[in-house]
Amino acid sequence: MQDLASFFLVRKDITFLNFGSFGACVKPVFERYQQYQLELEQESVQFITVNGPRYLLESRKALAAFINCDYDDLVYVVNPSYAVNLVAKSFNLQEGDEVLATDLEYGACDRTWEYYCKKKGAVYKRHPIRLPLQDKEDFITQFFKGVTTKTKLIFISHLTSTTALRFPVEEICKLAREKGICTFIDGAHAPGQLPVDLKNLDADFYTGACHKWMMTPKGSSFLYARKELQQTLDPLVVSWGYNALFPSDSQFIDYHQMQGTRDFSAFLTIPQAIQFMQEHEWPKVAEHYRKMTRDNAMPLCNLLQATPVAPINTDFTAQLYSAVIKTKEPEKLKNYLFNEHKIEIPVMRQDNTVYLRYSLNAFNSQEDVDKLFDAINTTKKRTTFIED
Repeated sequence: MQDLASFFLVRKDITFLNFGSFGACVKPVFERYQQYQLELEQESVQFITVNGPRYLLESRKALAAFINCDYDDLVYVVNPSYAVNLVAKSFNLQEGDEVLATDLEYGACDRTWEYYCKKKGAVYKRHPIRLPLQDKEDFITQFFKGVTTKTKLIFISHLTSTTALRFPVEEICKLAREKGICTFIDGAHAPGQLPVDLKNLDADFYTGACHKWMMTPKGSSFLYARKELQQTLDPLVVSWGYNALFPSDSQFIDYHQMQGTRDFSAFLTIPQAIQFMQEHEWPKVAEHYRKMTRDNAMPLCNLLQATPVAPINTDFTAQLYSAVIKTKEPEKLKNYLFNEHKIEIPVMRQDNTVYLRYSLNAFNSQEDVDKLFDAINTTKKRTTFIED
């Protein structure tokens, strides 16, 4: 493996095992970001009204090629939560309709669907998933028991945040299509970590973050919508794209790209990030760290006396891994690991269960994971944060 740590801006005094939360930008991409920001300040009118739309088009084309879809089926948003709000507010739900999800989804998205379903008299159904999972078929069988005649939309993660599980979204989308149910995949963690092929996936909606595993600056994400559903999506912010004086060929782009004055430089760096990954053979890099993630999964479970939440294999495990940790004070434990051991790692609640999750990328080494294991051993001896 080539040494790629020097490309990252991550502090050298921190053992950073939390790439999954907000990512980390690489230097060539960050430098391009700053160049766009400088151009914006040097001539803001030309940047926002003339050059910016052209740059955005070039960026969408590069991203579309990377995730295999039509570039006019993509619009940039600041984060996946924005995309979920956009769809949830507009999606045609009637009283009694159901949106089916698992009870392992991202909390902010749960809140979004609960809010809009309540306003419309619909039901956001967090269908319980029994852990540990046995295999993909076990998950699919469990999940589709939640489908009823009232199910209008399936909302599900490509990779979950808290449990770090990769869900079989390909099979789920196929089965949902056969049943006439729309699908919305929360792919916040997928692009750059896993191959994403939207044409083959055949989801109705898909949102992904570029500022996580694609290593772009914060605030760069996207929403994909199937062509025939794009007209149903109202803008969250009504601006110049509505009744545009010079409309483009896509209402989807007009409604959601023009959001008033803002710095959209982060969106423009996506071609640079893709180029960086291509230059450094990122599929090989990602596979190396997926293997490292799997190799350390069972040692972590043994250390925490935890049962794996699913088989430790490529079906369920990518570059993140979570294990159940017995603690009544997860927030204090997280702060302790950072303040006393200089380890940045999340300790997260999922309903009544707490998970510790490490996530690895190209600046990490086995030594970083070993530091975590040493810190856990030390914490168990010196504090009551981790229970036996």
